[in-house]
Amino acid sequence: MKKKDLKALVEQIYENLIERIDADKKATKAQVINYLKDAIDIVANMNEEDIDSIEHAKSAFNNSYKELVNQSITSYVDTNEKFGELALLQGKTLQDCNSKKIDLETLTSKFNEIQSHMIDEVKKANNIISELTQKVKTLEQTSNLDPLTKVFNRRALSAYLTEVCANKEIPYHMHVLMMDVDNFKKINDTYGHISGDKILIFISNIIRKTLRDGDKIFRFGGEEFTIIINRNSDEQCELIANRLLRLISSNKLIYMGEKISVTASIGLTKLSPTDTPDSLLSRADKALYASKHNGKNMVSKVIE
Repeated sequence: MKKKDLKALVEQIYENLIERIDADKKATKAQVINYLKDAIDIVANMNEEDIDSIEHAKSAFNNSYKELVNQSITSYVDTNEKFGELALLQGKTLQDCNSKKIDLETLTSKFNEIQSHMIDEVKKANNIISELTQKVKTLEQTSNLDPLTKVFNRRALSAYLTEVCANKEIPYHMHVLMMDVDNFKKINDTYGHISGDKILIFISNIIRKTLRDGDKIFRFGGEEFTIIINRNSDEQCELIANRLLRLISSNKLIYMGEKISVTASIGLTKLSPTDTPDSLLSRADKALYASKHNGKNMVSKVIE
């Protein structure tokens, strides 16, 4: 890895860490340590031969879902402790009433006080939940990784294709595969939406294990994936696409004790010098439509 790439990584880590400390009113040493440990793991697992590995690592530094979960747990514990204290106060009030003559005015005052405290705590808890929800939305918008499947997202695809199409002299073939899970709505309706999430993870793992390091996987949206294959002929690329479909259809996902059979359809095209991101994806989508229309679980190609 070049020196400038290493410096870019270190700068990204530094900027992200400072940003987190500034954004957190109660930043702790433990949070800094955990962040640096995560950064070490990300850098250690980078593929130095993949030019996009650096960008992948940078986006991973912004993927703070683990930290948000920790904040949620801490907030829940704090709120739970407050409600525990209020419960003890309520119990003591009832005990006082049992041991003395009931003073209705005092009892009413006590319970009004307890109710006021509980309303305040509920408001605080709701505010914390709203803040954390907003943080999650912000992270999803700025991250290049799909939080469910851990492959690149559509935002990253758009940036990648814009850069590729701007370079009119790429010295190798680049193919685009648009993949769509067959009968996905029916599967969701039959087994539930959680099964749909499991299928998307299942398929993304098959794609990841099948392709080479230099190839790229993006979740285009819903049940669609876009796959970039570099340095292969048309025939080789078609063989790879058919192999992916065979692996998906021959492996069964076990969910809630049931085996779910899954198939997918693929549309294939190749980058041309005059392509824009829109024209390239439109051609891949047209090929995918042909696969769906002609019976599914197959590869169709539109190569100019």
